[in-house]
Amino acid sequence: MSEKEIAVKVEHVSKYFKLPTEATQSLRTTLVNRFRGIKGYKEQHVLKDINFEVEKGDFFGIVGRNGSGKSTLLKIISQIYVPEKGIVTVNGKMVSFIELGVGFNPELTGRENVYLNGAMLGFTTEEIDAMYDDIVEFAELGDFMNQKLKNYSSGMQVRLAFSVAIKAEGDVLILDEVLAVGDEAFQRKCNDYFLERKKSGKTTILVTHDMGAVKKYCNRAVLIEDGLVKAYGEPYDVANQYSYDNTEQQYEETVEEGRQLSADEQTDNIKIKLLSANRITPQDKIEFEVSYDVLDDIETYVALSFTDIDRNIWIYNDNSMEYLTQGKGHKIVKYSCHIPNVNDLKLKLEVTVRDKEGQMIGFVGANQSPIILLNRDDIDYKNESEVDSATGLIQRNGSWSFKA
Repeated sequence: MSEKEIAVKVEHVSKYFKLPTEATQSLRTTLVNRFRGIKGYKEQHVLKDINFEVEKGDFFGIVGRNGSGKSTLLKIISQIYVPEKGIVTVNGKMVSFIELGVGFNPELTGRENVYLNGAMLGFTTEEIDAMYDDIVEFAELGDFMNQKLKNYSSGMQVRLAFSVAIKAEGDVLILDEVLAVGDEAFQRKCNDYFLERKKSGKTTILVTHDMGAVKKYCNRAVLIEDGLVKAYGEPYDVANQYSYDNTEQQYEETVEEGRQLSADEQTDNIKIKLLSANRITPQDKIEFEVSYDVLDDIETYVALSFTDIDRNIWIYNDNSMEYLTQGKGHKIVKYSCHIPNVNDLKLKLEVTVRDKEGQMIGFVGANQSPIILLNRDDIDYKNESEVDSATGLIQRNGSWSFKA
């Protein structure tokens, strides 16, 4: 591939910040400490040898947990920060929407702020004149453009800033966590814009925690973890790795906490132990063990459900009395099931203990319930062979998954 086909190239980029370890207000103390070899600061290495390319026309996603270094990386690409090592090459005019309010003056009117912000993005007055009406129309602020920005609501300010960024028509558009801007109607408008931009062949770089957005809009993505590239390439692979990492972390925290809740005095010490992996395919069995103490001489059984975390709906539940236990004492029930006809879900396993009449007498707290990531690695996600309009499910190669 020739260099002309690359929109953004990140080569061996590293960045660190100096964090002071002591407060010195005396030049003498600073000099003495330096002679003694005491730096007075420690280095926080945020990025460590980052490499990737964004091709022209890509809708490219950058994902990672808070503190992973992705926002620092975006500021380096936007030429706000300078890396300690490495080179970032940008081919074409770049427009960045990184932080709301950067370049806006609350004492100026909305109209004046459009011209001010446009100038900061590198556009001439004539170029801003040409795009002004489109900016106002998209922001839906025609009646407010002659009012001072300080009189705008926060939602109006977001809409104006976002509209300036997307209507500036740069060769490379950089967006950081902007998918939740404005009200529901404005979000739908933003969604339509992203879909149109994806089809237009213009280059977009999106930083987000929303894996649905990565799968919906992006054609390539990168996962940053602890300042390093952990996954790079197909958006579904990157998004699923991110979801798996977070699922794994939450499950480890669940195991470590170990605090169990009970509805009354009839049960105690209810625990779930996941026996299968917490990342599986629809063909794999989900296996787990439930243990609890029964304090009264009663019959009990375990009821369970799997809830899709992202959509808060039940995917599977079992309230049968197949494992009815007798009397007091410590009970252990092993259970296995599989959910073969869905894909690309984050499931929370929820368990209750019930008496013979079906009344709940104990439960596991929500923050102690295992989370399971259900996906297939071999699916061609670009092949949408059938869509169920009632449920929103898409069939791809024989498996059903929710449309992003």
